[in-house]
Amino acid sequence: MRSKKIHLPEEFLSGKSAVLSYLILGIIIMLMFLSQIYFVRLDLTSEKRYTLSPVTKETLKNMPGMAFIRVYLDGDLPPEFIKMRNSIREMLDEFRVYAGDRIQYQFVNPMAGKTPQARKNLMQELVNKGLQVTNVQATDEEGGKSEKYIFPGAIITYKNTEVPLNLLQNNPGLSAEENLNNSLQLLEYRLISTLHTLASDTVKKIAFIEGHGEFDQYQTADISRELSLFFQIDRGKINGVAGCLDQYVAVIIAGPTQRFSEADKFVLDQYLMQGGKILFFIDGARISLDSLHESASVALMNDVNLDDQLFRYGVRINHNLIQDIQCALIPVNTAVEGQAARFVPFPWYYFPLLIPRQDHPVTRTINLVRSEFASSIDTLAAASLRKTILLTTSPFTKVSNLPNYVSLEQVRNAPRKEEFNRQNLPVAVLVEGSFPSVFRNRMLEGLGIKGSYQFRPSGQSGAIVVVSDADIIRNEVRFDARGPLISPAGFDRYTNQIFGNREFVVNTLNYLTDASGIIQLRNKEFRLRVLDRNKVRNERTKWQIINTVVPS
Repeated sequence: MRSKKIHLPEEFLSGKSAVLSYLILGIIIMLMFLSQIYFVRLDLTSEKRYTLSPVTKETLKNMPGMAFIRVYLDGDLPPEFIKMRNSIREMLDEFRVYAGDRIQYQFVNPMAGKTPQARKNLMQELVNKGLQVTNVQATDEEGGKSEKYIFPGAIITYKNTEVPLNLLQNNPGLSAEENLNNSLQLLEYRLISTLHTLASDTVKKIAFIEGHGEFDQYQTADISRELSLFFQIDRGKINGVAGCLDQYVAVIIAGPTQRFSEADKFVLDQYLMQGGKILFFIDGARISLDSLHESASVALMNDVNLDDQLFRYGVRINHNLIQDIQCALIPVNTAVEGQAARFVPFPWYYFPLLIPRQDHPVTRTINLVRSEFASSIDTLAAASLRKTILLTTSPFTKVSNLPNYVSLEQVRNAPRKEEFNRQNLPVAVLVEGSFPSVFRNRMLEGLGIKGSYQFRPSGQSGAIVVVSDADIIRNEVRFDARGPLISPAGFDRYTNQIFGNREFVVNTLNYLTDASGIIQLRNKEFRLRVLDRNKVRNERTKWQIINTVVPS
């Protein structure tokens, strides 16, 4: 049988098309209407690169006031900074979805339309406010090079408070692509942690302990200035007064050289039993730098009467001295006696560059941490305590027992591989959990404790961080007619690098005192997808033609 084609009237077809058109138009109008009520964004990336965390959304929704963010990253930028600028803009637009008009922002080109002197003045003003300038060598298509000064950061204004925010993670040991990727990973954390702090009704308090030869206010000025963006900073002596630390969310013991009394140890112990947080920056070895600069010195044990207490808390600072192949440089005069001084940089194995743990929010993505005359740490078994090693030496480390002779002449001796046979020795350890009191089963009456107290033989969930090199928190200080000149913590004046000391200390305090979970945003990870630069350069014209012709 031959099949027959059925021909529908044109009126029917045109009517059907009209119904379909009206249906599609109606769906589009409905979607547009719903989009004004509901915000939907699909993030198809495996690492959820464009998805804000629940704590970020909650913080933005509950912001009581308006924050104005002025980003100094605009104008004629290198490609990698264009990507960074666009990512910041996208992040701030995403913030506005949840905070509405309480987030306002502006991108500024600090070099636009200004005389050379005006640009210089503005750059100095931004530096004085706390922004870091980045010197970029840009290369054009013909291979020519030019120098650009860029401020990859922002000033956040909330009510009457201004806070600088540096957004570029600049680790000299990583490539430009890796540094940019790390910066984008931390973008949400840095923005939202600052906004959360500014919008908070209460200011948490931190105390630097004094009275045992600790670093003074000038030697910890850089860290104090940075921490003051988040906390109120106090300094003072314990004086054996029970409960005097209860008002603080954390206390810092930075570089003691004198013995702690049993009464002061008791106050620290009971503060920890109540869930307190303590940072111990204690040298295992003591050495005279003045004697070392003249000729030589002898490293001796630094006994501040805290060994038994730390042992009870699951940690032991060994009284030894570490040397590491991965180390800082120092200038050494190589001129013959009677000739003009001639300084040459030499590796100084007593100044290890410590390796941060890369799977913990305190140390993830931070730069190497500069240390001076560090000692090793042992961790001890304790069922109720969790221990996390935060900083370690390199795989090529040497340990010397005390007393130990140290001389600048040692820089001339090549390291013997068989002596640098220790690896990844802990220098900073985090301990968390329920601590046992070091004063359990001890007579307390004769300790000289002042004030009333209720003894706690074991603690609530507390935490300590033990660092076996106090210089990690210390900054260099020089005095002149203008007053004290403070260098950044971790600053190496011989290489002009800033290591990760400041970030390590600040992250540690934020981790210990964070009740919101914002610090966990530091664990956000983006997969780095790097282009083959040679292939891009060689096939650039071909792909330009394809992208121009094919779409047409």
